Amino acid sequence: MKSLLQSIALFLIVPAVAFSQVQLDYYLPEGVSYNPDIPTPEEVVGHEVGEWHITHDKLVQYMYALADASDRVTIQEYARTYENRPLLVLTITSPDNHSSIDRIKENHKLLRNPDRSGNLDLESMPVVVNMGFSVHGNEASGSNASLVSAYHFAAAEGDEIEEMLNNSVILLDPSFNPDGLQRFSTWVNMHKSATTVSDPAAREFGEVWPGGRTNHYWFDLNRDWMPVVHPESRGRIQLYQDWRPHVLTDHHEMGTNSTFFFQPGIPSRTHPLTSQRNQDLTAAIAEYHADELDEIQSLYYARESFDDFYYGKGSTYPDIFGTIGILFEQASSRGHAQESDHGVLKFPFAVRNQFRTSLSTVEAANELRMDLHENMRDFYRETEQEASRSSVKAIVIGDKYDSGKNYHFADLMSHHSVDLYELAEDLEIDGESFERGNAWVIPMEQTEYKFIEAMFEKRTEFTDSLFYDVSTWTLPSAFNLPYTELNQRQFSDDLMGEKIETPEKPSGQMIGGRSEYAYAFEWDEYYAPRTLYRLQKMGVRTQVAFQKFESVVSSGVKEFNYGTIVIPLGIQDVDETEIFRTLQNAAEEDGVDIYNLRTGLSSGGVDLGSPNINPVQKPSVAILAGSGVSNLEVGEVWHQLDQRYKIPLTILEKDRVGRTDLSRYNRLVIVSGGYGDLSEVAVNDIKEWVRSGGTLIVQRGAIDWARSQGLLNAETVERESSEPVRYDYEELSSARGAQVIGGSIFSAMLDTTNPLGFGYRDDNMHVFRSSTTFLQIGSNPAATPLYLTDEPLVSGYISDENNEYIKDTASITVSSFGSGRVIGFVDNPNFRAFWFGTNKLFANALFFGNQISGAAAN
Repeated sequence: MKSLLQSIALFLIVPAVAFSQVQLDYYLPEGVSYNPDIPTPEEVVGHEVGEWHITHDKLVQYMYALADASDRVTIQEYARTYENRPLLVLTITSPDNHSSIDRIKENHKLLRNPDRSGNLDLESMPVVVNMGFSVHGNEASGSNASLVSAYHFAAAEGDEIEEMLNNSVILLDPSFNPDGLQRFSTWVNMHKSATTVSDPAAREFGEVWPGGRTNHYWFDLNRDWMPVVHPESRGRIQLYQDWRPHVLTDHHEMGTNSTFFFQPGIPSRTHPLTSQRNQDLTAAIAEYHADELDEIQSLYYARESFDDFYYGKGSTYPDIFGTIGILFEQASSRGHAQESDHGVLKFPFAVRNQFRTSLSTVEAANELRMDLHENMRDFYRETEQEASRSSVKAIVIGDKYDSGKNYHFADLMSHHSVDLYELAEDLEIDGESFERGNAWVIPMEQTEYKFIEAMFEKRTEFTDSLFYDVSTWTLPSAFNLPYTELNQRQFSDDLMGEKIETPEKPSGQMIGGRSEYAYAFEWDEYYAPRTLYRLQKMGVRTQVAFQKFESVVSSGVKEFNYGTIVIPLGIQDVDETEIFRTLQNAAEEDGVDIYNLRTGLSSGGVDLGSPNINPVQKPSVAILAGSGVSNLEVGEVWHQLDQRYKIPLTILEKDRVGRTDLSRYNRLVIVSGGYGDLSEVAVNDIKEWVRSGGTLIVQRGAIDWARSQGLLNAETVERESSEPVRYDYEELSSARGAQVIGGSIFSAMLDTTNPLGFGYRDDNMHVFRSSTTFLQIGSNPAATPLYLTDEPLVSGYISDENNEYIKDTASITVSSFGSGRVIGFVDNPNFRAFWFGTNKLFANALFFGNQISGAAAN
């Protein structure tokens, strides 16, 4: 019996030994002893670091075990993901520092106060380092390295580590993107073989769509530091703002055939508002990374490939707040071991590089501690001086018709610690009018002056024509909000009302109480689409006004604009009390004012029974997804409908189209991607569905597919042939990249009487473009409700050549196809979920697109 049990035990042990490829000593620096009372990762999670990809649940398990075992570590949950996974931060420092952590934090905050920072004893103040890992879930060496980093700083013994922790507060975030990390680790672990397979063609290295890079809604969280749309980012930024660390690291991965990158990046691609001192300190810290990687014979590079321009990504966002942001990019094994140009790249090797640069970061921060203190103190002194010299003394911003957008703007700014105030009195200036209660005042002489400057700037001249991300993000354009800049003469403290501590979601009113005839609400409010769908979901018959009308309400005669939603009570099957209660909830939760209409006879304009007040079809929406389709754009639509409008969305795999009954949908969305693999049956089904009355919405790259199938009647702008320009080989990449529109803002004209323009009061708006698709304006006005102007560039980079071609081109184009409609969005109306100003264009396509008449037929 004993022999049998021994055989079984041996059988169980052998596979584990076969899987084991590395020991913890492989990662750790030589000559350091470790406290045996502190558990190693293997003792808690059941495998060695790098043997398997860590799953998020085990990562959390280890971090809590570490905090329980070590008096150097405390742990805090600062947010939850959409999938309800916790985001954690470990505060690692000496026990003495922990006992006075609140005092340390308060002293550190005083570095931002020029009136008091000069009196601080900088020598006695710890340096604060924020280390963050794997904001892209499938760039997993970072989160796996966080296990070793946390263990080292918690368990290492000796005078050197004691002194380091006395002089440091380390904020360690083991996973910026728990949902993506879990998705990716599941994929690679389920494909791991007992016998290592390094063939790049192996399924282990090719995740299925949408992959693990993104969060639950398939957003790139490394582009969300400024927009703060998602719970992961909102919690992370709140934590960052609470501390404002001296150094923040952002650990990523790149292509398998690469080596290791650390900043500073390309000097000419650093944002001009980032100081040279910041870049000098980044370069000084880089020398420590080089020494650490030299010691373990790892290849690396700096000052190439990556930039420091967009303030919405992790390594650049901190720069505008006085922190040194540092990007690390490690060549990715995309699994456990993969062949590369440099030999077989094993996952533990990638983890070790990430861990060792976390060591070099803390070492550098300690040795440069006084420089980092002085950098932050000087940054805020200089910011105060710049603000006082600015000719702009305040910004007034707000839309008197849309409290929802106003709220989201204020919410974004307050998340970044910007001081803003309610407008105390109505203001009319420079052709713009602002109403008390629907506008904010942002004084420029405040701590966050630099961030405000970065968010409002319009930049059209650049020292470099290549951008790793977008070249502009001007917030008033993104929100489509009127604003004005006040000079010394125009600004007075009397304009500033109550300071906004935490913006509150707006609440609407039931104006006139319960009706016996009809209700109406205008379409201006951001959440009006959510109110409309609330009603439709419960079976209420809803109508939309294609003409203006006037009606007597409790406050007098009111003019209702194009797109007003009307709910006549006499035609309903739903109980009137239930309708009233639903409208009460909608007014409170959606911020929509709802009016009691006592009669169908208007005092001006069309009456409520007019043929210009038409039924609104309840949208039943599907979107194509799958291999070759932009998961980012699918995710943006999914998030917009699910989180904001509460409209269900069917995400339909491309290869199921020919086997799906499309008649259950009346709206189909197709975003950028490759659709050449759609079967002939699927294409014919889509055409027949549109022909029978469906509304097809195509976006950006999908426009070319719709044109090629004869679904969208639109012509591209003809480019003039020119003589080929010769470039030296080393200049080819830059020359080609200069023709890319990576993300710029353009001025456009909107027909506000067209159903796609409902809810907008101004015919001029700004759109965001990141493509070189230039479509001609159709001869039929109804077919091009939104088009770019003849001098369209507002902010961002565009080549001189493309700037000529883009003038007077379509942003939205509409075609008839049988009884259906095809709506083409050249520009993404839902970009990164923070282009609030164009979201309603997409909502209009969903609710009213089927009713556009006079569009060009195909």
